[in-house]
Amino acid sequence: MVKHTIQNEQLTATITEKGAELTSLVGNDAEYIWQANATHWARHAPILFPFVGKLKNDQYHYQGNSYQMGQHGFARDRVFSVISQTANTISLLLKDDDASHKIYPFDFELIVSYALSGNTIKVGYQVSNPSNQTLYFSIGGHPAFNCPLAPGKQRSNYSLNFNQIENTEVHYLTDGLFAGATEPFEGDVLTLPENRFDRDALVFKSLRSASVSLMDNDQKTRLTFDYDGFPYLGIWSKNRSSNFVCIEPWFGIADQADHDGDITKKEGIMVIDGKAQFDCTYLITTF
Repeated sequence: MVKHTIQNEQLTATITEKGAELTSLVGNDAEYIWQANATHWARHAPILFPFVGKLKNDQYHYQGNSYQMGQHGFARDRVFSVISQTANTISLLLKDDDASHKIYPFDFELIVSYALSGNTIKVGYQVSNPSNQTLYFSIGGHPAFNCPLAPGKQRSNYSLNFNQIENTEVHYLTDGLFAGATEPFEGDVLTLPENRFDRDALVFKSLRSASVSLMDNDQKTRLTFDYDGFPYLGIWSKNRSSNFVCIEPWFGIADQADHDGDITKKEGIMVIDGKAQFDCTYLITTF
């Protein structure tokens, strides 16, 4: 697996060509990214494209044809090409090909970029439509952060603190799909007790906040995650003993349980006209 390193005075980041995945982010004498212990979850920070989450029956329909696709799409398992690199930046490209056309009948160019500035890493996604055909897609991040980040603590000693008071709902998945299960969420603190993820991921569809901070029980901020502009946010860990927490900004979402499979009617689907492009970014700031 080909790896590339970028760094500045405060951070060192490692990115692999497979999946254009951030596999390490070191600063303040700490490794912030989960190191893919296969006992729990063998990934670090996969990129979700061209779908976020699960499709009903692992398939979708477009213009009279049906296509099979696994959860979160294929980009995370494809090899990207490095198109630019400096000491503290890197950009990688994935394009459509004969293999992708068999499961996703669209031309596309996906550029994933990383840039370090002080104690912050900026992650960018650019999706371009090189054809005249309308492009339908979803995209999202799935970074997993070590939690605890300090010896002598547990995941349950941490919380996620939103930057605004929320009065919304948590949406829960049932067998990977949304079937209407929700519960209220009020306030600005999401605690992380051992049983927090017994019902799988927590999905937010209507947050006021544009950032969330991982804080320990000494009220010390360990990282801040800025996702301004992303309409959906997922929070997830594998089980009660997995020492990580994922903060996942999404443009797109898993299927509803009653979805008819038509990609053009899929909740959260993004649409790009011919010769147009879409850009989004999120920030991880370490402390």
